[in-house]
Amino acid sequence: MMQWAPQIGLAMFVAMVLLMAVRVPIAASMFIPGLVGYWLMTDSTNTLNFLKGSAVARLTVYELSVIPLFLLMGQFATQGGLSRDLFKAAAAVVGHVRGGLAMASVLSAGAFGAVCGSSVATSATITQVAYPEMRRHGYQGRLSTASLAAGGTLGILIPPSVPLVVYAILTEQNIAKLFAAAIVPGVVAMLGYIVVIGLYARSRPEMAPLTPASTGVEKISAIFRIWPIVAVFFVVFGGIYGGVFSPTEGAGVGAVMTLLVGLFKKELKLSGMQAALLSTAETTAMVFMIFLGADMMNATLALTEMPKMVATWVAGLPVPPLGIVTAVLLLYILLGCVMDELSMLLLTIPVIFPAVMALDLWGLSYELKALWFGILVLMTVSFGLIAPPVGLNVYVVNNLARDVPMSETYKGLAPFLVWDILRLAVLLMVPSLSLWMVAQLFTR
Repeated sequence: MMQWAPQIGLAMFVAMVLLMAVRVPIAASMFIPGLVGYWLMTDSTNTLNFLKGSAVARLTVYELSVIPLFLLMGQFATQGGLSRDLFKAAAAVVGHVRGGLAMASVLSAGAFGAVCGSSVATSATITQVAYPEMRRHGYQGRLSTASLAAGGTLGILIPPSVPLVVYAILTEQNIAKLFAAAIVPGVVAMLGYIVVIGLYARSRPEMAPLTPASTGVEKISAIFRIWPIVAVFFVVFGGIYGGVFSPTEGAGVGAVMTLLVGLFKKELKLSGMQAALLSTAETTAMVFMIFLGADMMNATLALTEMPKMVATWVAGLPVPPLGIVTAVLLLYILLGCVMDELSMLLLTIPVIFPAVMALDLWGLSYELKALWFGILVLMTVSFGLIAPPVGLNVYVVNNLARDVPMSETYKGLAPFLVWDILRLAVLLMVPSLSLWMVAQLFTR
């Protein structure tokens, strides 16, 4: 069947897209065409042998244990009321300026993302806390929901980040270095969203009425209450970057610390612990099912030699290397309109990564190029979380803010998407923005 390999590979992609179009779960949409393609490329015996070993091989990868641990840390933080303290502290500091409560929602989303790792969890958690406050103070639904949806992307842009962990495993890169590379771009994204809100609120003051300023005592009190979150962040990431423990061990330490903080604050009840464990288990199961589906698809693609053909084809294109990378990023933006970020990474990275690594980009070494490209991909898939027609964060926020039409949220997101495009262009042209922190933390 090798002479039919390209046709089989193309047929697999078409079948996968058709299955997704009829609402078949992502994992099954990748697994079924991959299974049929593998059987056509080999035989039933080899296919059964692959199935027998692939699940065990995937589920016993030690590095993947970091995913449920970071998810659990975020769930304990959610159930322990840490998100509410974050929003109150941010609102006390900036709430009195025009658009201040929307800015506070972005600040609290960024801080919560530093102990979460999930965009959806960040969006849902901060929305439940911030949206009622914004509406109570007269904020219009368009600005409120758009700020919350955009701010939710900081859950994966600021480490820890589940998509970055997946990218690190797929490309065999150092997780800690990828986290370090994401810090500056993540903070830049957060500050940019705040500027966008400020400009939006000034041009449309009816969207964000002024609110009374907090007193000095109120500010100090609100800021003091977030010390547990600051402690968790510095212990976890200080330990990782200081070489005290690995990212997986750091995630475990962070999960235990957020559990203890929730118990100490008397916010985390038994029902909350059960909800945290159940939500973590459900999300982890979903992630690993997507892993298995992508493994089946990618194993068949390897048999068809499509990754090698794509790499050879890309290397021979009469296009500057940056033009090729730009085309790849545009592809991710398009895929983000119909797929979630993990599915995109698992499906495309095994094919696209070797092609990109074969290019001469800014004279970077292989490792630095891999780190830089990982951050570019992360920033691009986050674009899909708030872009129409399937912006996942938009659906999450509007499911909680039912009084705001989804069309209004998308209208409010337009300036945020403009900022995302500008930020992505800067990261593409200035690799040092991503790599500076890596040099500071890992160059001795």
